[in-house]
Amino acid sequence: RVITTDTPEETLKRVLPLVQTIARRSAYLSLLCENPDSLKRLVELARTSPWIAAQLQKNPALLDELLDDRSLYQMPDKTQLQRELRAGVSAIASQDLEAQMEFLRYFRNAHALRVAACEVSGAMPVMIVSDYLTYLAEVILQYALQYVWTELVAKYGYPDGDEREQSHFAVIGYGKLGGIELGHSSDLDLVFIHDAALNGDTDGNSRGLKSIDNHTFFTRMGQKIIHLLNTKTPSGELYEVDMRLRPSGNSGLLVSAISGFEKYQRENAWNWEHQALVRARAIAGDPGLCEKFERIRQDILQTPRDLKTLAAEVVAMREKMRAHLGSKPSRSGRSFHIKHDPGGIVDIEFMVQYAVLAWSHAKPGLASFTDNIRILENLEQSNKLSAEEVAQLIEAYKAFRSVGHRLALQNLPSHVDGKSLHGKRQSVLSIWQNIFSPANRS
Repeated sequence: RVITTDTPEETLKRVLPLVQTIARRSAYLSLLCENPDSLKRLVELARTSPWIAAQLQKNPALLDELLDDRSLYQMPDKTQLQRELRAGVSAIASQDLEAQMEFLRYFRNAHALRVAACEVSGAMPVMIVSDYLTYLAEVILQYALQYVWTELVAKYGYPDGDEREQSHFAVIGYGKLGGIELGHSSDLDLVFIHDAALNGDTDGNSRGLKSIDNHTFFTRMGQKIIHLLNTKTPSGELYEVDMRLRPSGNSGLLVSAISGFEKYQRENAWNWEHQALVRARAIAGDPGLCEKFERIRQDILQTPRDLKTLAAEVVAMREKMRAHLGSKPSRSGRSFHIKHDPGGIVDIEFMVQYAVLAWSHAKPGLASFTDNIRILENLEQSNKLSAEEVAQLIEAYKAFRSVGHRLALQNLPSHVDGKSLHGKRQSVLSIWQNIFSPANRS
């Protein structure tokens, strides 16, 4: 059967390595030979995205996802994701950690493939793509926490003897996870907190087990969650985990007591750490602790600040990032880095973060959300930005992120022609100047 494409040479270059991998496994080769529609879908996906072709080459088992056109392009909601994950892991012995990790990786890769297929076909806009990838990470994190909790409780008993599920521990998502903006290759910025008694122990002794102090228990929880996520198995790692946003960064405790977290935020955190807190969100764990974290977050963000000092620090940090990560002078006239160059994504993010830190003490609703779009919409309702400015920023933000996703699926860097997106870039720069002008620092 002949499959035609408008880019035959490029498509062949992408498909051949995959075919060579599949040829070593007769079952997959038979699958494609017996299902010509699956073969056609494979060629079409490889044509539209080298990223998808690479994923299939690394994980040939994902070819099963190409069998049914309806399931490939139909996304389950978050509840269905949870149900599917529970059904999959329930068929695996809980003590078989290796099999558990392999299933989690297949689960994540299969759903990421579906999302990418929908995205390259134009069936799913970038904002929905990020929502779905974020839900996928949340479901996996919630299961990882439950799995590790069950394992440690069986070994050491309950912290403070509190038998509530996942009591006294929470996983906080920062960055793209917290802001509900995950991409296909995003890592997870995480912070772990607990609110158990600082001098308390688990109740293992009363259960015929070994007791350990609460801090050690929760530190081991954090370590095991990270191990589940970033261990490289034959299917690769589940997610790369970044813990640098915890109090005191890499030199700080892996798991912070909520009291210590609050004290750090009030007394020792840098301004950029409060900017990061704008996008922080409780992902999994003890509901009471998650609520406690959100109260602290809102209180910190709504603290009145000296706007002149705040603006100067935000601008200085942004200039430092541009110098380090933006296009170099030799190429800046020819290309535009959609994330790091002036007028790009990070400028919008910094304006949003400044707005929350500057104005949420008077407009508390600004601190209610962690995603940029809803914060921008709230800025209009709070009369801090005009409807036109908000519309321009939202339009630019969506356009930049859409281009960024497209480039990522093509395995291309985040640079576009310098003339590309010029109007949107200029709008962002103009609003930046407006927000950070002395007259508006009030």
